[in-house]
Amino acid sequence: MIDHIGLSVSDFARARDFYRQALAPLDYALIMEFTPPDHGIQVAGFGAGGKPDFWISDDGALNKPLHVAFSARDRATVDAFHKAALAAGGRDNGAPGLRPHYHANYYGAFVRDPDGHNIEAVCHAPA
Repeated sequence: MIDHIGLSVSDFARARDFYRQALAPLDYALIMEFTPPDHGIQVAGFGAGGKPDFWISDDGALNKPLHVAFSARDRATVDAFHKAALAAGGRDNGAPGLRPHYHANYYGAFVRDPDGHNIEAVCHAPA
C-alpha cells in the first residue's frame, strides 16, 4: 500500500498553482508548504481529509516523466478534473472516456503537467 508519492518539478510556483487548480475537483487541496531545514528546496503537500499524500518539490525536473493516477468518485469528477487541469495550463493527453482495454468500467482522463508528467483521474465504477 502506498502512503504518499512525490514529484520533482522545475518551477515550484507554477507546479503548485497547477496542482491546486487541477486537483480541486478530486477534493484535493494544498495542505502544507515548507522548506525543510538544511535542504534549500520548497515542498508542498496536497491531499484530502487533512492528510497530504501527493508531494511536489523544486529539486529539479526529472529526465523522464512519471505517471500518477488519482481515484475519482465518479465519471463526472473525472470530467471536472480534465477541464480544471486544462484550465490550469495542463496539456491534454487523453480526453475523458472509457478505456475498455484496461477493463469494461475504466473511465479516465489524462493531462501532462507543466513538467510533462502524465497525470490521470480514473473512476472504476459502472456508469
